[in-house]
Amino acid sequence: MSVLSVHEHVPTSTDTVTPYKRLAARTRGLPFCLSWMNIQYARRRHPLRSARLHVSQPPRQDPFASLNKEQRDAVEHGMDRPRHQGEALLIIAGAGSGKTMTLASRVTRLVLAGADPQRILLLTFSRRAAKEMERRVGRALHQALGFSSTQQPPTMPWSGTFHSVGASLLRDYAPHIGLSQAFTILDRGDSEDLMGLARHELGLGDTKSRSRFPQKGTCLGIYSRAVNSQAPLDALLLDIYPWCAQHEGDLKRLFAAYIAEKQRQAVLDFDDLLLYWSQMMGDAELARHVGARFDHVLVDEYQDTSRIQEAILLGLKPDGRGLTVVGDDAQSIYSFRAAEAQNILGFPRRFDPPARVVTLERNYRSTQPILDASNAVIALAEERFTKILWTDRLSSERPELVTVEDDAAQARWVADRVLEHREAGLKLKAQAVLFRTSQHSASLELELARRNIPFVKFGGLQFLEAAHVKDVLSVLRWAENPRSRLAGFRVAQLVPGVGAATAKRLLDAMDAVPDPAAELQRFEPPQGAKMEWKDLAKLLAVLSSRRSVWPEDIQLAIRWYQPHLERLHEDARIRQADLVQLARMANGTSTRQQFLTDLTLDPPAATSDESGPPLLDEDYLILSTIHSAKGMEWQSVHVLHAVDGCIPSDMSTGTMAQIEEERRLLYVALTRAKQHLHVLVPQRFYVSQQAGSGDRHVYGSLTRFIPPAVAELFEQVGPSRPAQEPAVALTGLSGTKLDIGARLRAGWA
Repeated sequence: MSVLSVHEHVPTSTDTVTPYKRLAARTRGLPFCLSWMNIQYARRRHPLRSARLHVSQPPRQDPFASLNKEQRDAVEHGMDRPRHQGEALLIIAGAGSGKTMTLASRVTRLVLAGADPQRILLLTFSRRAAKEMERRVGRALHQALGFSSTQQPPTMPWSGTFHSVGASLLRDYAPHIGLSQAFTILDRGDSEDLMGLARHELGLGDTKSRSRFPQKGTCLGIYSRAVNSQAPLDALLLDIYPWCAQHEGDLKRLFAAYIAEKQRQAVLDFDDLLLYWSQMMGDAELARHVGARFDHVLVDEYQDTSRIQEAILLGLKPDGRGLTVVGDDAQSIYSFRAAEAQNILGFPRRFDPPARVVTLERNYRSTQPILDASNAVIALAEERFTKILWTDRLSSERPELVTVEDDAAQARWVADRVLEHREAGLKLKAQAVLFRTSQHSASLELELARRNIPFVKFGGLQFLEAAHVKDVLSVLRWAENPRSRLAGFRVAQLVPGVGAATAKRLLDAMDAVPDPAAELQRFEPPQGAKMEWKDLAKLLAVLSSRRSVWPEDIQLAIRWYQPHLERLHEDARIRQADLVQLARMANGTSTRQQFLTDLTLDPPAATSDESGPPLLDEDYLILSTIHSAKGMEWQSVHVLHAVDGCIPSDMSTGTMAQIEEERRLLYVALTRAKQHLHVLVPQRFYVSQQAGSGDRHVYGSLTRFIPPAVAELFEQVGPSRPAQEPAVALTGLSGTKLDIGARLRAGWA
């Protein structure tokens, strides 16, 4: 139903609220009119036709009033100047320049101009970012259209990560690409297990071989890097995994077996969600069909895209019309995930006419002295989009370049300054310590613990890796996809008396028949397992039948699993909390398939039982790697180990591209600070793997990314030294009594 046809069905009663709500209910599920707010939006499109309907509206506000000139240029692209209508748009958004607000405003402007929210594709790098974007768009539309807080904004069903959107599209097009619509998605742990199974069956783990073969985790990493970078395997091995180059032939056999096993089980891993999508875009007919579903495609954090993601976008919008990407080439720091900085650097040249570039240089985060130092660091980059960040947040406090004697002195200095800031009214949560790699904070963690300064370090066991969570999810996955051998192998062995051999016999039998679910019901387990097996078979029969109702399904699975949880784990009561949380999360999804997909693509961070003791303090310091800190900001930031060998890492100086990424990494660290920035430079590093009393050490030099001209923008702080003791007055001695030097010379005469 079009917007116009909605108005043709508008009731004529002056009591408008109830009829409009009834109309919204009747049109629920149609392509555009999904809510009461959508009907209101339709009325705005045709005011004359609905003039007689008197509904009081709050005063309308300009949702773009707070935008600066450059942000408004980006938001109005293609609308204010007709000559730009056919051009793709690249928004180069400097650190702290209001990127999220600009992108949300761009979506809002498109909707206000008549774009159907159902035909807007918004791609981000986390589901939380997509939700935040949708929330901001909704708030802006409320202001622009003058709606009350009780009226809902239009839904944006195509808002999410590349992987989640890819999963949805693959289900839609599964019959046309030879894929089962009942496919399930493997998490990282399951993918490693499947790779390990293929590795074992090919005999690649034979300990009698003359050379070691990479472990399953490394094999999966090589495979994933090859898929996302689209690089030839031989070149990839030489560049990234040189010690594995001799195994190129065996790795190719392994990857072929891994792919075949995934297809046999109707399962996909994370990389398949992009690989299958890109293959679809390689077919002209399918690419046209998928591309036609979206009038506008907007991509956040474009500097973090891989080559395969770039190929997907170019397949969706080959001429660039309707395509907007936002990013900052100076913050491209994820090459280890196959992110390709050239995607954003070369974006304008991908189209004819070239994409329009709008640069956001006004920073709303940091003081000008911090920006001056950050600008100077990135200005030395070999290739970049030119931008100079500026702000109206002036300050007389310059960032500090702090020279300390060694790692221990660095820890003491940071702890002292953190406490000073706290006494000055700055909470610990408003302060962060950043470092290149996790082990760089070891000495600091000891010092903080000694001085009773609470801290939180990013990390922890992933939720989906906990055994009890994997057990319950495997039950649901096996019911959803009876051909999933990994899920079946795990669940079958939860039954006492069923071991690996029996589980394999069952799965082989299920593979050999067209209806694996029926074969499961006919299976004869060992005598000692018959009663428990009967309960499992009954559960799976219910979960696989039309009697299955979501989310009650997960309660059935947890109820069946409860005695096994108590039998297998001594801390069952603590682990039970995770299962309660799992059930609570299920309430937010409409189907079992959606729940399994969403949980795999966006898992919780950590489990209740293995994430470490709870932090009971109301305030705590943040410790984080620079990679994990991207997108964050704090009032005060300490950057540890700003010396060559740490930044840049001595493992990342083999090529100019690696060195340039390390420069960008330092830039990201500097631009996290809002008011106070401290860069630490230890002079001495003790050599590891020596006796506890050993004194072997090397000297570090200031990172090459802060040469003398850049260092002048910092306040130089030298190593702290104890105050000099007053000279001791020696009385009772007059003149020189002993010339030791002369004695020593005479000894060799």
